[in-house]
Amino acid sequence: MKEFFERNSSVEVVIFAGKGGLGKTTCSAALAYHMAVNEGKKVLCFSTDPQASLSDIFERDLFGKGVIEIVPNLYVVEIDADKRIAEYQEEIRNKIKNMYGLDKIPEEIDEYISSTSAEPAMYESATYDAMAELVAAGEYDIYIFDMPPFGHGVRMVAMAEILTAWVDKLTEARKEAQKYESVAATLRGTKISEDEVLKELELIRNKMKAFTDLLVDSRKTAFFMVLVPESMAILDTERALAMFNDLGITLSGVVVNRVYPTDLLNHPDVPEFLKNKIIDQSKYLEEIKQKFGDYIAAIIPAYEREPKGLEMLPRVAEDLMYSKFSI
Repeated sequence: MKEFFERNSSVEVVIFAGKGGLGKTTCSAALAYHMAVNEGKKVLCFSTDPQASLSDIFERDLFGKGVIEIVPNLYVVEIDADKRIAEYQEEIRNKIKNMYGLDKIPEEIDEYISSTSAEPAMYESATYDAMAELVAAGEYDIYIFDMPPFGHGVRMVAMAEILTAWVDKLTEARKEAQKYESVAATLRGTKISEDEVLKELELIRNKMKAFTDLLVDSRKTAFFMVLVPESMAILDTERALAMFNDLGITLSGVVVNRVYPTDLLNHPDVPEFLKNKIIDQSKYLEEIKQKFGDYIAAIIPAYEREPKGLEMLPRVAEDLMYSKFSI
């Protein structure tokens, strides 16, 4: 991993993707710690996990609390997507009232706005928008995202393209409507005001496009898949790799997590079930080598205790950056 960042010094965004429970949060936190403490970079580590995984890793109450500095140069934010969706809805209500001079939103429109929180893509949209907003602000040297496992964190790129196309359609429709409004204003002898809707749509579109362009730019964004030596994790990573290829995203590397040291097999006091686990892992590690050998960026061992807290993170960071294991 250390060599990757030496070769790719222009990387601004790092995304750890994969299914839940494989170690994405651990890798995100460890890389953030290394970049802040050992590289002197101003780092933002971001998560939208409703289970508050970063709170667990850093052993701090971070969820929904905004940006918090953990150690010098290391900042963490764990957004509350539900709260953000509620804020969106209130913002939409206020804009409609201001745009049309209403004191109260019509009931049927208010019900429609409220119902949008149940839309499956709304959570992902809120996540994507929060990421785009943070990166657009440009306050940090590097952004590290611990993605929720919606489609490996890759689907957000496809969704971004859909959202951009949707905004384009709305913009087109609004421009057509504006023509008729302009004609009507001319006939009435009145002056048409600047279209606030069109301005808003254009701002949304530009922000999404800029962030999407950044995500698919392998010079500035690195995607890492995290997996463990198990059959389903290997299969899932194969599917994710196909998704990356379909979306034109370059996979930067694979992190193999929770690997048991094979020298434990030589210790007579090691329980039999653990020896069997190590033997099983060796089979899957060989499969990982065959399928993802060129992508392997780091191999992280299984630890004797949970890899969390500021006592363990330096150790995980060292294993992530200077992997001592090989397959």
